[in-house]
Amino acid sequence: MVEKKLPRHKSVYLLPNLLTTASLFVGFLGLTWAIQGDIASCALCILASCVFDGLDGKVARITNTQSEFGVQLDSLADLVAFGVVPAVMSYLWLLHDFGRLGLMASFLFMACGALRLARFNVQAATTSKKHFVGLPIPAAACTLATLVLFTDYVPQEYLHSVISVGTLVLVYVLSFFMVSTIRFYSFKEISAFKAHPFSWMVTAILIFSLIASRPKVLGFVFFLGYLISGPLYTLFLLSRRGKRLLRDSSKKELG
Repeated sequence: MVEKKLPRHKSVYLLPNLLTTASLFVGFLGLTWAIQGDIASCALCILASCVFDGLDGKVARITNTQSEFGVQLDSLADLVAFGVVPAVMSYLWLLHDFGRLGLMASFLFMACGALRLARFNVQAATTSKKHFVGLPIPAAACTLATLVLFTDYVPQEYLHSVISVGTLVLVYVLSFFMVSTIRFYSFKEISAFKAHPFSWMVTAILIFSLIASRPKVLGFVFFLGYLISGPLYTLFLLSRRGKRLLRDSSKKELG
């Protein structure tokens, strides 16, 4: 009896799914540390999960082992590692001081992360790969994780006053950005990198050296800068491009 071969897109591939599972495990480990009160270790686990999350997609594309199963597993792992874990971490860290307001902020972050992932799965085949529609959930989670590490440089007397309020506001902003239609650059279009490989390599080395010199400070600055870049990219670059295309099409119609 001849066995039927499953279609490639329905197959389950081991290596990328192991990396996704590693991301899920590290997120779960971070959750247990957050419950035990080790918030800094939880933040590091979120960042480690982000590394595994980036690797699984790259490995799947390089080895041509993408599958629908892997896409769904990746989304479920992302919801835990970048939705549940940072929400619980933020609440147990500072947001519990605000009572119900802090509790709802944590829940809103997790819920908006789930909505962001669902919308991404639905729109992945139809949207441009050059930018993300809404803030990616790993970037939102890493912003909170790097904020935790950044507070080592903040005097303790400001932790439960300025930083607490700032964290509450930041969680609401991140939640809104995830479900918004603001465009964030995806860095998936590599034509610019191919055109100027040496200059981009030097830039990457400089950025890596800077972040490595003060990772707790510059890591948070990097993700905060990415957060700010979304509205700027949408309002100025994309809106100007849209107006230019509209103006060019009007000229063609008149001509």
